[in-house]
Amino acid sequence: MSTQDNTDNRQVVQGKQKMTPSEAFVETLVANGVTDMFGIMGSAFMDAMDIFAPAGIRLIPVVHEQGSGHMADGYARASGRHGVLIGQNGPGVSNSVTAIAAAFWAHTPVVIITPETGTMGIGLGGFQECNQLPMFQEFTKYQGHVTHPARIAEFTGRCFDRAMSEMGPTQLNIPRDYFYGEIEAEIPRPMRLDRGPGGTRSLDEAADLLAKAQFPVIISGGGVVMADGVEECKALAERLNAPVVNSYLHNDSFPASHPLWCGPLGYQGSKASMKLMAQADVVVALGTRLGPFGTLPQHGMDYWPTNAKIIQIDADHKMLGLVKKISVGICGDAKEAAVALTERLQGRDLACDSNKDERAKTIKSEQDAWQKELDEWTHERDDYSLDVIEENKQEKTFSGGDYLHPRQVLRELEKAMPEDVMVSTDIGNINSVANSYLRFEKPRSMFAAMSFGNCGYAFPTMIGAKVAAPHRPAISYAGDGAWGMSLMETMTCVRDNIPVTAVVFHNRQWGAEKKNQVDFYGRRFVAGELENQSFAEIGRAMGAEGIVVDKLEDVGPALKKAIDMQMNEGKTCILEIMCTRELGDPFRRDALKKPVRMLEKYQDYV
Repeated sequence: MSTQDNTDNRQVVQGKQKMTPSEAFVETLVANGVTDMFGIMGSAFMDAMDIFAPAGIRLIPVVHEQGSGHMADGYARASGRHGVLIGQNGPGVSNSVTAIAAAFWAHTPVVIITPETGTMGIGLGGFQECNQLPMFQEFTKYQGHVTHPARIAEFTGRCFDRAMSEMGPTQLNIPRDYFYGEIEAEIPRPMRLDRGPGGTRSLDEAADLLAKAQFPVIISGGGVVMADGVEECKALAERLNAPVVNSYLHNDSFPASHPLWCGPLGYQGSKASMKLMAQADVVVALGTRLGPFGTLPQHGMDYWPTNAKIIQIDADHKMLGLVKKISVGICGDAKEAAVALTERLQGRDLACDSNKDERAKTIKSEQDAWQKELDEWTHERDDYSLDVIEENKQEKTFSGGDYLHPRQVLRELEKAMPEDVMVSTDIGNINSVANSYLRFEKPRSMFAAMSFGNCGYAFPTMIGAKVAAPHRPAISYAGDGAWGMSLMETMTCVRDNIPVTAVVFHNRQWGAEKKNQVDFYGRRFVAGELENQSFAEIGRAMGAEGIVVDKLEDVGPALKKAIDMQMNEGKTCILEIMCTRELGDPFRRDALKKPVRMLEKYQDYV
């Protein structure tokens, strides 16, 4: 473990000095390189907030505290630094729980600062009082509760250190009266782990397995992105001539233009990656926990190779062998482990060298076949979706326009994506199908809600990413249901000059759950229909631009226009795309069963 100085130009006070707790708190933020925070102002931390600006810290006011948590998440994932949020004690803090849970499952170093009821009022049932530690205990790696004003710098520094070392959110809980007074404090220097490649024995065992492999496959996971290890993953893949598949919702963990790239595993992933994975005799799971949802059968294929040797590499030893049976577990940094394995394989005779030309043809054939299928997969093919398509042919229901097939829209959006783009995806049917189409050339480009799967994630997350990387084009994807949970943050974009392009798939339904009603409940649609106003018009009312797209040939040009407004005019644009009610494959086919009704009055509902 090493100590680090703040890397920007701000000066941090040195040595023990007299100061207020607020000053000690803010100086520790500066020492950790904090320049941006997200939240809603509150009296609980106003003394510290009063000196944010002279310390070089911008507090970006959000519309809702859940948004502040997602923004901090996006900021951290785009920058590789901490994301920080703060809120008023009680309801301001409790509003952030969902966002912290999402950050937890994304392994994002977010620090949530939770000012608390004053120490003399705790337990009396006063205004905005609640016990703030239990509500976050399931979703934080460390909870620092300041027990005395003189320790505020100590606990603040520890929360920032632990967020990085534990790879997840931490909570800093501060009684509101502890910001005041006079203390003597020394500002701690940040401590960061120097992660190594893993143990010598396990690396040697892994190299021996790979040397004997006939058909090795690499899964490049989120840990590769977090470790800035894409180039090292490429070097290992090229030494093995191994196909590389992205772990679920980490489509940015390997460049899509590379001849060994095959696309993502998991729900609505790449058939090429799944067919190649099925042939593997040795799998290198590099920087991935092999989560269950990312390895479920898909497209009618149970592709996981049950007889393959699995080498799993993860910086968290608790993930090794947790989901899948493994042959070798390496607790190490994904980047450093890739380097160590590549070095061990240099100069060795590899079994896979003898058939590399044949495997290269197989990889290319599967890639081409999948891309051709995507080109020809213009609409969903189940009976319900075909009925929807026929209904749309019979009746135009808005201004003479067409409801567009979601897959065609996603393909056109993919083609129009600018270089260096960042894309966030929400939860929902069309957003899930987007997993088949999104591809990237560099890491820290794709942001998804991961295993927590909450709606309203994508737009505020992309706002945070844009703050961290203002030079990069920023696009969020959301269905109309999820958009309804986050559209208010359009005001944050406009007020604080954070231009983002929001693509809204307007299909007038909660699509993912509606698919279950189609497949399991006789098309009895309960609470799934959404008749909405024009989101483009709502966006314009909030001060953003709004574009309605109802012709396929307009999809690409509309996205390019919105991005031009974002990058050259500093404008947020709501791109409202009118889509049919077609439904993709069910989100969790394994989680439901055909109903059995016991009471006579419900017999018709089977």
